[in-house]
Amino acid sequence: MKRIAVLFLSLAIYAFAQAQYRTQLFVDNVKTLQVIFPDDPLALPIMDLDSENRLCVSFDELSFDIKNYYYKIVHCNADWTPSNLQESEFLEGFANGQITDYALSRNTTKLYTNYRFFVPNDDLKLKISGNYAVLIAEDNDFDNLIGTACFSVVEPLLSVNAKVRGNTDIELNGRFQQLEITIDRTGYEVRDPFSEIKVLVRQNNRFDTQAANLKPTFISGNTLTFINNRALIFEGGNQYRGIDFASEYAYGAGIERIVFERGAFQVILSEDSERKGRGVAQGHDANGKFIVNRQSSEDKNTEADYMWVHFSFKRPEPFLNGSVHLLGDLCYNRLDNSSRMHYNFETHCYEKSLLLKQGGYNFQYIFVPSGTSKGTLEQTEGSYWQTDNEYAIYVYHRPWGERYDRLVVVKTIRN
Repeated sequence: MKRIAVLFLSLAIYAFAQAQYRTQLFVDNVKTLQVIFPDDPLALPIMDLDSENRLCVSFDELSFDIKNYYYKIVHCNADWTPSNLQESEFLEGFANGQITDYALSRNTTKLYTNYRFFVPNDDLKLKISGNYAVLIAEDNDFDNLIGTACFSVVEPLLSVNAKVRGNTDIELNGRFQQLEITIDRTGYEVRDPFSEIKVLVRQNNRFDTQAANLKPTFISGNTLTFINNRALIFEGGNQYRGIDFASEYAYGAGIERIVFERGAFQVILSEDSERKGRGVAQGHDANGKFIVNRQSSEDKNTEADYMWVHFSFKRPEPFLNGSVHLLGDLCYNRLDNSSRMHYNFETHCYEKSLLLKQGGYNFQYIFVPSGTSKGTLEQTEGSYWQTDNEYAIYVYHRPWGERYDRLVVVKTIRN
């Protein structure tokens, strides 16, 4: 029995060490975890090594009771599992710190305390490129996390060109988009590109459809070319839906009404319907992102209120072979119970309510077939090759004998 107990403990430790980090929350009393550049909140959380830019990690705890929150910086591999590096190898200063910058909400119906800290800061400086996860815990108890926040640091040593086309390897100007990528390694030594270079492509910051471990179709001189690769075919999807409730009095399209009931503001959205077969929607979007905002406020971080937002997606009958979820940064792009909608047989709608901070939000309704973790928009939103999407291309390099994945270039394109 003792050997069995030791075995299970070893497996538990191994599983924890191999966790793949994502930006997400694990407790109900903490909301709106963000990793952003304050001057460019819609940019991906990627900063250049040795740059003067700083990322702000912030979140709200839904009370006025001041908590002792701490953070820990973890260096990660290309697949977001923890690397084997010691703290002294990837940062100068301290990997752990207490979050001492906090402020109480003002003029809000929902009381909360806003916490934030910056990376880098006076206590830490990052020394190398790659992926990083910020673990957040109360009372320094990192066995029970309240959340994780992820970002990347790049040292631009290569150059990337890419384009998106509707003429894919499986159909012509239909439901899909396909990427063609070229990587120029002029002036940078890579002995074996097939084994040392790792390429990952993510559409609209979605992890369920990302293409990883891509290999070049051919190499010519210093140029790596990725063409006619079916792993680089993505659903075109449709333009994201959007709502803006920065004001409780003058609200935008998609909102039927805002009322104050049961001690909180209730944002009743207009009933949404399927967009399949109706062509690509017109207008610009933020590809699933959101911005916190309250009109006429001096500090949106502490004056934006929390409101219950009620989503409804009309469908005559429920899907029998899968589930419907909300997609976007409002649910951290997770296709699990936190984003799953439930079918109401009385209203004939999929419904879900989320407690969200005032601002503007992008979202979509996505179908997840049973037994899979990959969603599809074709049955709910429609899928069109003309849709405007954001693609982020990450290129990592791990030379033979090296112990971590250097992030040597990131390229973001919109078709």
